[in-house]
Parts: sequence; structure tokens; C-alpha cells
Amino acid sequence: MFQSNIIMTITADMGGWELFKNSLWPMIQGGIKYTIPLTLISFTLGLALALLLAIMRLSNRKYFTIPARMLVSAVRGTPLLVQLSIVFFGLGSIGLTIDPFPSAIIAFTLNVGAYASEIIRASILSIPKGQWEASHTIGMSYWQALRRIVLPQASRVSIPPLSNTFISLVKDTSLASLILVTELFRKAQEIAARTYDFMLLYLEAALLYWIICFVLSIIQDRIERRLERHISN
Repeated sequence: MFQSNIIMTITADMGGWELFKNSLWPMIQGGIKYTIPLTLISFTLGLALALLLAIMRLSNRKYFTIPARMLVSAVRGTPLLVQLSIVFFGLGSIGLTIDPFPSAIIAFTLNVGAYASEIIRASILSIPKGQWEASHTIGMSYWQALRRIVLPQASRVSIPPLSNTFISLVKDTSLASLILVTELFRKAQEIAARTYDFMLLYLEAALLYWIICFVLSIIQDRIERRLERHISN
């Protein structure tokens, strides 16, 4: 209610700097309340799905590999905007109504899972076969070798591309505005609809997204440097 009152006080007769200041906090609130949680939840669930899909793709059994390959192909071959529309509008039209925020989580989780599964699969395949053979030599099963030997090494290889996926997801959450999730960009749209100053508000939203991604890029660089030092030692 407090946030809605702030938006209601923003009018079209405000000057550029005044409009910028008054619209900044509602956008930040949208980011804190929806953009960041949507990113974290979807990425966490997407990683779990990605690991499952990667293991299924590496299986020798077709009843695992074929469904995983079809799902990855379907998600990677269709736009995220279409996926969001199918989950929210499409399922709703056949009687399966899902609220906007859970709908966004489902769509983003599937999208992250499909793309990250290929990253994880490639990281696992990059581990030398000698690691598998050595683990089997000391009596480890396939799953023990995967969990204790292969995945810890593969995780180091996959961190940089997975970090890029995370940063991309932050930007992709702006598409949730299509299904009425009041995240950062949706707030910019609501304020722009009242003031008609679309250029200023959209540039302000772009600035906030850039700041978030810039901070995440710095964190990513530090993580990669620590990994490089650990590997070199």
C-alpha cells in the first residue's frame, strides 16, 4: 500500500530530476521484492533441474537420454517470452490457473535448467576418463565417483559459464512484467504510464539493471580469480 501511494504521488508535471528521484525507490522495491527473489529461486531450482538433465543425458539408457534431450531442445529452441506466455496464459486458458510469480518461476526454472544442463554436461565430460578409472580401481561405484570425484572438479569448470547464466537471468526477469509480476521493470512501466516520460523511466530501469549486473560481474571475477589461484597451487 505504501509503495502504491508513492507511485500515485508521481505526476506528469514533475521535472526530470524530481521524477528520477521519486521513481527510484519504487523501482528498487520492485527489485528487492520480486526481481532478486525471482532470480535466486529460479536459478537454484534451475541448477537442480540442470544437474538431473545432465546426468540423464550422460546415461546409456535411451529412456533417460531421449526425454532429457527433447526437453532441452524444446526449451532452447523457443523464446523465453513464449514460454512465459504458455505457462501463464496458455495453462490458464485450459483451466490450470497459476499466479504470476509462480508462473515466472516455472518458466525461468525450465529455461535455466535447459541451458545450464549443457554447461554441466560439458563440464563433466571435460574431466579426464582417468579420474573415472581411478575411482573404479579403488572400489567406488558410478554414483560415488560422480559425487566425490567428478562433480567437485566439474563444478570448478562450470562456475564461470554458470555465473554468466545467472547474470543473464537477472536481465531476463524483466520479461515477467508481461504476466503482471511487479518487478523492477514493471514498476518503471507503471510510472511511465502515469507520467508519459518513457525515455527517462526506461533509462532509469536500465541503469538499475546495469548496476546489479555490474556488482555481480565483480563478484564473478573474484570467484574466478580464487579458483585460478587454487588450481595453480
